[in-house]
Amino acid sequence: MRRRFVAGAVAVLAASVGVGALAPSAVAAPTVDIRVNAGTSLGTVPSSGVGLNTGYGDEHMGDPKPTSLMKAAGVRQLRYPGGSGADDYHWKTHTYGDGSGWIPSNTDFDHFMAIAKKVGAQPILTANYGSGTPKEAADWVKYANVDKGYGVKYWEIGNEVYGNGHYGNGKGWETDNHADKSPKEYGKNLVAYSKAMKAVDPKVKIGAVLTTPGFWPDAEKAPGDTADWNNTVLSIAGGSIDFVIVHWYPGGKTTADLLNTPSRIAGVRSSLRSLIAKYTGSRAASVEIAVTENGAVGSPAQTSQAAALFAPDTYMTWFEQGATHVDWWNLHNGTDQAPTTVHGETDYQDGGILSAGTCAGGKCEPPRDTPFPTYWGIRSLTALAKPGDTMVKSSSGNSSVAVHAVRSSTGGLNVMLINKSPQNAAPVSLSYAGFTPAAGAVTTVSFAKGDTALTTAKRGTAVAQKLPPYSITTLQLKPAPGTAGADKPTPAPTPTAPTPVVSAPGTTGTRAQGEMGAPVGQATPSSTPGDLASTGASNAVVTYSALGGLLVIAAGGVLVLRGRRRRGSHGR
Repeated sequence: MRRRFVAGAVAVLAASVGVGALAPSAVAAPTVDIRVNAGTSLGTVPSSGVGLNTGYGDEHMGDPKPTSLMKAAGVRQLRYPGGSGADDYHWKTHTYGDGSGWIPSNTDFDHFMAIAKKVGAQPILTANYGSGTPKEAADWVKYANVDKGYGVKYWEIGNEVYGNGHYGNGKGWETDNHADKSPKEYGKNLVAYSKAMKAVDPKVKIGAVLTTPGFWPDAEKAPGDTADWNNTVLSIAGGSIDFVIVHWYPGGKTTADLLNTPSRIAGVRSSLRSLIAKYTGSRAASVEIAVTENGAVGSPAQTSQAAALFAPDTYMTWFEQGATHVDWWNLHNGTDQAPTTVHGETDYQDGGILSAGTCAGGKCEPPRDTPFPTYWGIRSLTALAKPGDTMVKSSSGNSSVAVHAVRSSTGGLNVMLINKSPQNAAPVSLSYAGFTPAAGAVTTVSFAKGDTALTTAKRGTAVAQKLPPYSITTLQLKPAPGTAGADKPTPAPTPTAPTPVVSAPGTTGTRAQGEMGAPVGQATPSSTPGDLASTGASNAVVTYSALGGLLVIAAGGVLVLRGRRRRGSHGR
């Protein structure tokens, strides 16, 4: 089982030296100016936007506690059958590879669909491109939507197919049994998959795997290529797809690096929209962007508070930039790394949101299914919005405090404030356009660093708050009497497109890429059910810090870290 060389090394280094440099002595912080323009619109919160990855190796994903926790966190989409494992998985026989490996019997497709129903989540399925065929995928569509009536709408064709070794990284991390591993071949086969699957059910939406703009191997050309992956694939298959897929693992050497990465999302979106417009013509507006993997892997923090703050900031920034799906990696995950200490908290170096209760480096995680901070970071979104609520413009006078604002369907206004300082409280002053909040104290529903549950209390006002260090604080405001309905959000002018991002040598864009570990500068990788649940508080402020997770498989009495194989944590 290949070890996670880069991510592990970064985590240990940051925990021992880099993180400490981010925690200066507490000093009086200046007041941060927060402005909310509630009369604008950045679009609506997507109905199945808050998603989560699940894998066929997770025999506990359907247990009562995980399903209850997912539902409570407002998870509206579940991805299956796993990351790189999807390119080895055969749905009909519920086997992977040559069929000799052990898989839990309770994680087959029908069991997964039962779990999705319990959670109230829409499925998004990854068809096997690496070792499968268009017919195998079409048969899956027939079984799912014709025979069983599940109505599965979204289908990805392969996982990180560009990780198949085509760009000079050996065999890569992604199974691809095609003799030709070029983007041209993927584009050609993508058309074949789409044709076969839509012949069974014309309503299905087909997704194309793209490289993340600005991250390896974006803009790379291998010998014999005339263009990079994205341009080649879309030039062939642009007329056969309904959404594009990227994975978002921005990483960072320090926790501060990680927490600043959402600022890069606008540039990534701009690059993707330019590609979509170039190759899909009049259909461009209807072609969606799906971020089917997202996480803090590659940074020092994976289960501790920094990762918890990163989660809702990233979800909301992607939604504001028009993404229709964002799926966190992972429900349970697993790790072969010893825990580290990040800003005084134990970080289990695990990409999941719930613990699997396993051990590494002689130290053990909390009992299985204990929520890690990342779980609470995602669950904090339930205090901010429901599907269909309107996202509105907001701004912060200091990058150390992030802000997102949403007009609720009932006329209220919710404002999420994220204090990125691990040491200092942040006083904030809020002003509003297009909305007049009711006077008086507001309710705070909090989960601050070190907490183990959400707590509710009255604190501050709609115009002045003091944010605890390393916290998420969501104000739930009602309009002042006589002002309800007076201001309705209107579409914001189309913003000037950020400069499309350009790949930097040695950067990585996916978890598996970050784990491969290759020299910088080379062409190899170096680096309420169904709703976002409301807290039920009026004029509330919600403050969160966080908790996280892990996954293993019991095989012949031996615990095997899920998906470690040559694809690291990216597998089953």
